[in-house]
Amino acid sequence: MEDLPEPLLADIIERITVSSDLNSLCLVSKRLCAVEAEHRRALRVGCGVDPTTEALTSLFSRFSNLWKVEINYSGWTPSHGDQVNNQGILVLSHHCPLLSDLTLSFCAHIDDACLSYLPYCKKLRSLRLSFAPAVTSTGIFRVAVSCCYLSVFHLVDCIAIDNVEWLEYLGKYGSLGELVVKDCDGISQCDLLKFGPGWRKLQRFEFEVNGTYWLSEPRDPSYVSGYPYGYDLCCDSLKDLRLAHIITDREIGLRFLLGKCNTLETLYLEYVIGLHENEMISLFQRCSNLKPSHFDSSLCTVKILSIGQH
Repeated sequence: MEDLPEPLLADIIERITVSSDLNSLCLVSKRLCAVEAEHRRALRVGCGVDPTTEALTSLFSRFSNLWKVEINYSGWTPSHGDQVNNQGILVLSHHCPLLSDLTLSFCAHIDDACLSYLPYCKKLRSLRLSFAPAVTSTGIFRVAVSCCYLSVFHLVDCIAIDNVEWLEYLGKYGSLGELVVKDCDGISQCDLLKFGPGWRKLQRFEFEVNGTYWLSEPRDPSYVSGYPYGYDLCCDSLKDLRLAHIITDREIGLRFLLGKCNTLETLYLEYVIGLHENEMISLFQRCSNLKPSHFDSSLCTVKILSIGQH
């Protein structure tokens, strides 16, 4: 293989998708190792990786053309050693200029300072945070203001976020096409109405609360009796809607989505309490691309696990 031209080697390497196979390939020769490093586009870091600044600098310098990085400490225990911290994210942001997709899962040692380094990633378009207990609304707001190309944003089990100023900013000035909010105690259905004009651009939305979903929700201050869908919001682009474990009384915000969406292709409802049969009938009549189907065989999918009166 040493005699093969580099473009052909690169094409072979890009067809290998299993990380263990790529790692084995690097042991064959120095040339293969160099070509593989140059063309590696995605990397997953977790338990067992040395998180020191020197080690991370060496790692990310080698794979300088990365566009997708996942740092995942699911299942981590102190016996695994230290986790990547704020300094590690700084190293990443300085050595991976092409980074556009970042996932941080179960990273207990990062906080708002970590997020302040993300603007160095000028091409960042997708950010997923899952169980980041030290991240607050302040850090999220920095991301909203500084990462102007952000189009995919996930917040899962981020318990320290207690206001949605960042959501208002993204609604007015951002370009989100996908928003997922799950198990974030400080974000309610009414808070999500503050996304305002951002709903017009959104194509995929998912909202789920934790096991306390049956508790009383705050009253929506914009609700007017007799006009349950009276919100001045537009969601013409929404194609994928997923709601789980929520109560949608008439004074609670997200119910308006079912009365506004006309282009849905995928609908997922799980334990959504308070919907009426006539609402669902009207939704199916409006959304011509939304049809009952086998859950894994069509892009036009309906999955309703449980809805009902509260």
